[in-house]
Amino acid sequence: MKSKENIVFLGMMGSGKTSIGSIVSRRLNLNFFDTDQVIENNEDMKIAKIFQSKGERFFRDIEKKITLDILRNKKGVIALGGGAFMNKVVKKEVLENHLSFWLNWDNDTLINRIKNSKKRPLAINSSRNKLIEIIKKRSLIYSKALYKIDCENLTKQEIAKKIIRIYETN
Repeated sequence: MKSKENIVFLGMMGSGKTSIGSIVSRRLNLNFFDTDQVIENNEDMKIAKIFQSKGERFFRDIEKKITLDILRNKKGVIALGGGAFMNKVVKKEVLENHLSFWLNWDNDTLINRIKNSKKRPLAINSSRNKLIEIIKKRSLIYSKALYKIDCENLTKQEIAKKIIRIYETN
């Protein structure tokens, strides 16, 4: 890989980190890691179930541990869980050693994608105002990413192409 270790995607739940990350990894012939998927595989249960049975604190602890392990020991394209970058240690690791991309969307687009999802614990039973509050709070942190990709009105292929262009010039 180039000067930075990995290509890391961050953004709200429903922002396309997994689908765009897998396109980018295929095109660049790099390994792809979805931290949420790794957590589900390690815990042998869906994230919503982990939140429900073990609590958010347990989830955030395991998320931090697994995310840091992937960032430090794997090479490729990494899709972070929506809340992972909120952790100060994870954020520091990403910003210092990796090429980070924030997949940014309009609030309405994100809310329409996540509002009825049963697999996104923070979206279940959340009002529109609560979701906007989460988006605003997280956007302040996501804005620290090396690159902000405004995804509205772009196809997944166009977004991937933009990211690859940036990656190849680094």
